[in-house]
Amino acid sequence: MSPSPVTHVRGFTLLVPWVISLFLADTALSLLLPFKPLAPNLTYDFSSSIAWTIWRWIQMTFEVFNGAKITFSGDALPRGESAVVVANHVGWCDFYMIQALAVKAGMLSRARYFAKIQLRYVPFLGWGLWALDMPMVTRNWLKDKRELDRIFTGIVKRRWPTWLISFSEATRFTKEKYEQSKIWCKENNKPQPKHALYPRTKGFITTVQHLRQAPQVKAVYDFTIAYEHNGKFLDAPSMWDTLRLPGLTRTHGYKFHVHARRFPIEDLPTTDEELAKWLEKVWVEKGEFLDKKKAEWEKSRGVKQA
Repeated sequence: MSPSPVTHVRGFTLLVPWVISLFLADTALSLLLPFKPLAPNLTYDFSSSIAWTIWRWIQMTFEVFNGAKITFSGDALPRGESAVVVANHVGWCDFYMIQALAVKAGMLSRARYFAKIQLRYVPFLGWGLWALDMPMVTRNWLKDKRELDRIFTGIVKRRWPTWLISFSEATRFTKEKYEQSKIWCKENNKPQPKHALYPRTKGFITTVQHLRQAPQVKAVYDFTIAYEHNGKFLDAPSMWDTLRLPGLTRTHGYKFHVHARRFPIEDLPTTDEELAKWLEKVWVEKGEFLDKKKAEWEKSRGVKQA
């Protein structure tokens, strides 16, 4: 469907109230910052409640108002369980996929994403993320040590419930980046996952080695996210399209799928080198799943397999 004034007006009609509520929420979260040293547990719980209202609203816009039908497969996730979460990264829609699972597991308010440190200096929005105890990182793990220690202290010592979420590829999947990943993997004798970039392991290793000390963190979740649009695999709608287009699945032909796998954290390797190989293996398996999903969707359209 080509852009039209009607869908753009519809998008603004849905977006403006949410943006206003986001501003109010970020203002409230910013006002909590002075109280964090005095009552860290209370501010964490209160900020989580505020976050739930914002994330649930935009999730309803995507699934209810705009008709995105998400399908699920894989392991059932225990309700209320804290976990380290890793996922492939295709586009803005990935947040909807993860949040759909968080809603089912009762952990939407506890979802925390790794974010770029530059956002900390954005008034209200960045301060709100900071108040939510989102890890604000540079992707230089030596420079990020102090920030990660701050986040891990709350989770480990104060036993905060959380989904600590990262996109291990560190960037969105594109054909150009996929070609670059293939070259790098060939030069470094690494396996190239299908339909995904080779994962960066340092952040994952740091996170797991710290959070395996937190008694409430029971598992590592791997989410594999897949899209299709009118026969084109891994073609996800833009952020604006998720807000403006009614009937994303029925009318516009978008398919959304997320596959969940749960790994008990005590079953993971203990050394850094073995953890890196473990994540590498998970990503190769992720690529195999994506390849099978692509073939499944092609078969459902009657496309002959080579």
